[in-house]
Amino acid sequence: MSRPATAFAAALLGLATLPAAPALAQLRGDMTLMAYTGIFQENYTAVVVEPFKAANPGVNVTYFAPNTSAVMLGTLRSQRTAPQADVVIMDITTAAIACAEGLVEKLTPAEVPVMEELVPLARQAGGECGPAVTFDHFVIVYDTTKVSPAPTSLRALWNEQLRGRIAISAPPNIQGLVLTAIVEKMEGGDYRRGVDKAIERLRGLAPLVQTFDPRPDGYSLILNDQVTYATGWNARSQLYRDQSNGRIGVMLPEEGTAFQINTINVVKGGPNRAAALAFVNHALSQPAQKAFTERMFYGPTNARAEIAPEALARTAAAPEYRDRVIDLDWADVVKLRDTWNNRWRREVISAGGR
Repeated sequence: MSRPATAFAAALLGLATLPAAPALAQLRGDMTLMAYTGIFQENYTAVVVEPFKAANPGVNVTYFAPNTSAVMLGTLRSQRTAPQADVVIMDITTAAIACAEGLVEKLTPAEVPVMEELVPLARQAGGECGPAVTFDHFVIVYDTTKVSPAPTSLRALWNEQLRGRIAISAPPNIQGLVLTAIVEKMEGGDYRRGVDKAIERLRGLAPLVQTFDPRPDGYSLILNDQVTYATGWNARSQLYRDQSNGRIGVMLPEEGTAFQINTINVVKGGPNRAAALAFVNHALSQPAQKAFTERMFYGPTNARAEIAPEALARTAAAPEYRDRVIDLDWADVVKLRDTWNNRWRREVISAGGR
């Protein structure tokens, strides 16, 4: 493992030296992966799905791509008696519901040996069900043609000159949940004890916000010259930065960030369980984790993946950023989500000027 990856895992996640997982067995049949659409699908297919198919030529993989984790959960519920998918990648809050409802399987290292290689946070994230397959983190994106010098603080948003030039993804979008926790910390509070300070501060930001539901997303609104700042996730932000030749700027606020965690799960009763387990082992393996981090800048969940330093530097796993990661307990956030969502609607969004 490279030194930066070792430092991050050891300092933040309690890394231990662990044995490697065994090679995948050859399999046959059809397998359906349900995961995110768009640039996630494009890149995940290229560096994770295609190598799996090459190693298992008898398996035909279909990639089914709903727009959101919520839609994935609805699909799993509607197919409960006759599941059509075998593996699902979804955000941690939605995956927790799927696990509690018995829509996905409980997994152990006996069936998924590579779990022994994962950093502790990755194994904890999914509870008894599937572990974390990617770590992303909250960022602010901005238009570099209009913002100079590069901002470093979340407080840059509270600027009257930005009226109508800000896009915020409000709760129930998990970007809004993370922003709530970060602003509470920025104002000297702790989200576990309440978010009154955050709600008050965000109410003051609301009149400057053009939209609390960016469509298709904040990155596109910046590129279309509709806003100057938007909330975002690092992985997609880094890709859009490259694709826009640097017009999209990416800020990891000095006030903090938090991981957005995607878990990988075996669908209970899916058509091809053997292939599903093999795919989960593959997706969590060192080569797949390395390839996807270096391709799309998601933080790796496999502690032994040797990530190129230049790719690691563009994630919250970089040594210079790890102290900014807020210890966000997603199990707590899931319980608080409805309350926060209601407060945003009543007290923040209602204070907006649009």
